[in-house]
Amino acid sequence: MDLNFNKNEDHNKLLVSDLRRKFAKVKLGGGQKRIDKLHAQGKMTARERIDYLLDAKRPSIEIGVFAGEGMYEEHGGCPSAGVVVKIGYVKGKQCIVVANDATVKAGAWFPITGKKNLRAQEIAIENRLPIIYLVDSAGVYLPMQDEIFPDKEHFGRIFRNNAVMSSMGITQIAAVMGSCVAGGAYLPIMSDEALIVDKTGSIFLAGSYLVKAAIGEEIDNETLGGATTHCEVSGVTDYKAKDDKDALDTIKNIVDKIGDFDKAGYHRSEAIKPKENPQDIYGILPKARNEQYDMMEIIRRLVDDSAFDEYKAGYGQTLITGYARIDGWAVGIVANQRKIVKTTKAKTKPSQMQFGGVIYSDSADKATRFIANCNQKKIPLVFLQDVTGFMVGSKSEHGGIIKDGAKMVNAVSNSVVPKFTVIIGNSYGAGNYAMCGKAYDPRLIFAWPSAELAVMGGSQAAKVLLQIETASLKKRGETITPEKEKELFDSIKSRYDAQVSPYYAAARLWTDAIIDPLDTRKWISIGIEAANHAPIEKPFNLGVIQT
Repeated sequence: MDLNFNKNEDHNKLLVSDLRRKFAKVKLGGGQKRIDKLHAQGKMTARERIDYLLDAKRPSIEIGVFAGEGMYEEHGGCPSAGVVVKIGYVKGKQCIVVANDATVKAGAWFPITGKKNLRAQEIAIENRLPIIYLVDSAGVYLPMQDEIFPDKEHFGRIFRNNAVMSSMGITQIAAVMGSCVAGGAYLPIMSDEALIVDKTGSIFLAGSYLVKAAIGEEIDNETLGGATTHCEVSGVTDYKAKDDKDALDTIKNIVDKIGDFDKAGYHRSEAIKPKENPQDIYGILPKARNEQYDMMEIIRRLVDDSAFDEYKAGYGQTLITGYARIDGWAVGIVANQRKIVKTTKAKTKPSQMQFGGVIYSDSADKATRFIANCNQKKIPLVFLQDVTGFMVGSKSEHGGIIKDGAKMVNAVSNSVVPKFTVIIGNSYGAGNYAMCGKAYDPRLIFAWPSAELAVMGGSQAAKVLLQIETASLKKRGETITPEKEKELFDSIKSRYDAQVSPYYAAARLWTDAIIDPLDTRKWISIGIEAANHAPIEKPFNLGVIQT
């Protein structure tokens, strides 16, 4: 191993170490004191509930761990958006579980909480996955009600999705394990089956204080909406549980009897570990985002047996396309090649150099054809992003880069096979779109700690913004010294760099997770298994497209 490999390895392992440290902090939710308070009430935490429910010996993945990170600080923060979401297995059946974290503002809903819940339901709908809600929430966080209540993708959309999933035959099970108030009371009751935990669970549209204020009736919360009331008087809930574990055991028994699903038919053979050591990824991936490296070396450490059947290897070389298997699943891979490559446009022309990470016309053309092939063969697509954008300049514009880029975006947009996006490094501008960014409906989109998401890189953006700022200052008659210019540049770049961080993106759910690169195979495998629950319902059609 060379010195550069070792430097890269140290850098990337430190990023993963930082990821684990941040995750350990987030797992505490509202803090140890609030966890202890829950335990004193005889209740489990959200994560403890999910861990008890899911099959211990099967893999699971967590969606939106860092949702809300660095947001709402003036309100005391909202770790993990106050809700825990995992895809795992219950009695051998793949499910998605959504659990309110009562240690975070009593499980109240912030705007990002609503967005994360909607993301969980979106995953359930796209993949026809059974969804389990573990409810323990004080309802909407009132100081921010205007940002969570009225819009199309706010709180009310949850119940609309409950109704849609019911019509689609997607199993929904809800357990009320704490508070369930106001509009939130509809969620468990719009599920197929509802449980409630005796003495700790309660459901009502208005609590005893509000009832007293509204109509003058004096009644305690337990009589108003406790387990006995709803299991024996109102009939709102279907099962009464003596404690959290009893409720979770009941859910296991319900799931255990769900029938099999119609499969989409994605091909899977016996999984084979990569021949090349996946640990090498840490040394291959460069420390600096503008350094070149061979993406093929990353691919060989992600795919089964390190075997890759490359499609159009000598054409459009700044994009790698080809077939492989990941944990046994057949996949089509579209990846940005990050090393400088030589390309020959025609026999009569000399070789030209193409910059790594840039999408050229021939690369876009190749990707469009390959995506169409994967759709025809019913092969899921995996996008490995490290892209700075499309090639610019007169030669590219005259060669029709906009048209060729549009064809690729068209193919990604209309693809009917499931898509999975891994943001390895840069994810800039229109390159993010063409390589299946969040706006293009990947079933899962996740980032490595080395990822950066932005319209353009920090240095380039800072230079553009600096030009605008200095021009504005000069108009006002201010003198710009080299020292002042450097101070402005550093300030702008620092602010911009904070926004390109993978944690900034994860906090806003632009990505589903930040993961250790060594977990990539697990995430893709679980994602394809989830997608296999949902047969393709429409043919692949590119529509109108310029040739």
